[in-house]
Amino acid sequence: MAETLGQLLPVYVLADESGSMSDYVGDLNEGMKSLHVALLGEPMAAAKVRFSVLGFANRVTERLILADLRSEAELPRLSAGGGTNYDAAFQALLDRIPQDVRDLKAQGYRVHRPAVFLLSDGQPNSGGDWRETHRRLTDRAVTGAAPNIIAFGIGEARAETILSVATRQDFAFVSIPGAQLGDSIARFFTALTKSVVESGNAVASGQPELVVEKPEGFRLAIDEV
Repeated sequence: MAETLGQLLPVYVLADESGSMSDYVGDLNEGMKSLHVALLGEPMAAAKVRFSVLGFANRVTERLILADLRSEAELPRLSAGGGTNYDAAFQALLDRIPQDVRDLKAQGYRVHRPAVFLLSDGQPNSGGDWRETHRRLTDRAVTGAAPNIIAFGIGEARAETILSVATRQDFAFVSIPGAQLGDSIARFFTALTKSVVESGNAVASGQPELVVEKPEGFRLAIDEV
C-alpha cells in the first residue's frame, strides 16, 4: 500500500505573529495567497507536499495542518499581537511533527524528513528555555522525525539567533540592513514558493531532496556574525 500511495514531504510554515508584525499582516497574507496560487499552477509538485501553517506569538495557533493545497479553496489568514515565544513555537512542532509523520505513514505514504520554514522579525522575548526545546526537536537521536529548519530573520532579528535556529548554516538567512519589512516578507514567500515547488518536483521525480532557495535581499546569517 505504501508504494501505491507514494512519497510525501511535510512542509511547515512557522510565522511570527507577534505585535511587531501588526503593520505587515497584509504582506503576510498576500504572501500566503501568492504561494497558494503558485502551487495550484504546479500540481505535480503540490501533490507531493503536505502543507501546514502555524503562527506564533505568546502562544501558537495552528492555522492549517497537513493540507493538500490542491484541495484548499484558500489559505488561512494570519494576524498579529503579543510577544515572541520561540519556546512555544518549537514545543508545538515537537508535539505535532512526530504524530503527523506517524499519521501519514499509517495512511501508506513514504514520508521524507519534514521541512520547517521559520520567519521572524525580532528576538524571542517570552517563554522558557527555547534552546533546550529546539535541541530536543532537532536531535535525531531524540526525535526520529526531527525536521530540517530553514530560518529567515527580518527587521530586528539577530543573525546569531537565526543561525542558532536553523539546522544548517546554509539554512539561515537575514535580510540586508535597512530593508523594508514588507519587501522582505514578499521575498521570503517568493523563495519559499520556489523551494516548495522544486522540492516537490524532486520528490515526484524519484530523486527526493530538499531544495532551499536563497531570497533576494537576504544574506547568509553566518556572514553577519
